[in-house]
Amino acid sequence: MKAGSFGGTYTVAELAEALRRLLDGAFPTGVWVAGEIGGITRSARGAVFFDLVEPGEAPGQPRAKVSVVLFSQDRDRVNAVIRRHGNAIRMTEGVRVRIQGMLDYHPPSGRLQIRMTAIDPTHTLGLMVAEREVLMQTLDGEGLLRANAGRPLAPVPLRVGLVTSLGSAAHADVMKRLAASGLAFEVTEVHAAVQGPRAPEELAAAIATSARRADVVAVVRGGGSRTDLAAFDHETVARAVAACPRPVFTGIGHEIDRSVADETAHTACPTPTAAAAAVIERVEDWLAGLDETARAVADRSRAVVAGADRAVSRRAEALAGTAAGAWRRADRSLAAAAAAVGRAGAAALHRAEARLETATARLEALDPVRVLQRGWSITRRTDGRVVRSVADVAGGETITTTVGDGILVSTIRGPGPTE
Repeated sequence: MKAGSFGGTYTVAELAEALRRLLDGAFPTGVWVAGEIGGITRSARGAVFFDLVEPGEAPGQPRAKVSVVLFSQDRDRVNAVIRRHGNAIRMTEGVRVRIQGMLDYHPPSGRLQIRMTAIDPTHTLGLMVAEREVLMQTLDGEGLLRANAGRPLAPVPLRVGLVTSLGSAAHADVMKRLAASGLAFEVTEVHAAVQGPRAPEELAAAIATSARRADVVAVVRGGGSRTDLAAFDHETVARAVAACPRPVFTGIGHEIDRSVADETAHTACPTPTAAAAAVIERVEDWLAGLDETARAVADRSRAVVAGADRAVSRRAEALAGTAAGAWRRADRSLAAAAAAVGRAGAAALHRAEARLETATARLEALDPVRVLQRGWSITRRTDGRVVRSVADVAGGETITTTVGDGILVSTIRGPGPTE
């Protein structure tokens, strides 16, 4: 009985060959299949192996998948198509693609697989554009596109939170540029994957972490294909940027690249180096403003001093004029006063002389010497006190008596008789 007929038995090889013939007959020109790349590996001989996955509702549990192999002879043709589309896509984990290939049953592995022969880059790019537009509309409707732009930027943002793949060229470029500025930047470096399935969640977590000790957060990544940069079009990253309590400066890809993260950031810069330069410029602008203020204060001070000098000069000139006039008026007043004093002085002098003559006569009349010459005397004790009573002296005490022509010295023998 022929193998495969009713009641017959296939060998494994015969079944494998029969399956191959069935597949060739059912899909003679190959098939186009769309799905998400998963589990991709590359062999030393240049072949690429991956699964084409249709994701299920639960993470890690695909609804369906099929194995794909891209042999080296077909890979060159696929890469040529990708280059014609500006290298906009790259076959990496998580990228959704539309590929063409021949269905093949591989007997040694017992596996059904697609032998890939072509790719449709427009499918991948179209999906990315469409999803980007939907996300942009959603964020705009929630008021999140400009939320981070409203965060106040510190005038001197010296504390920088740097979110990137540590050790990458972008990381090195930013650190080099900040160091070359000569400014005292304090950089908190937070690592995150910048492409692949883990990138969105890691980037979002890194943004939140770096904001805790920063004045500004810089999210940077070097150039790559649109699929390489897909994480920055992810909703998780866009919302993390919008919600960041610190201003976010992005520097993602090349100058022509524009991601959703750029759209939600405070300041979108064309490259990682440009993001560093923007932060530096902010600090330098503040320093320049400080210098300008200092110059303005100095200029104003000089102007005030000069104005004061002019005012003083005018006052001095006015005062000199006033003093000269006052001096002339004073001279005239003094001359008039002198004349008046002269006239008044003569009369006053006559009156004074008359009063003086009267006072002299009275003084002479009261002169003790003249009194003594008329027969009066003055007796004093040795201490100079005048003796007015017998009680003022004691027996044996010496007294002096002044008379008109001299002094008598006496000793008291005792009080004399009283009448």
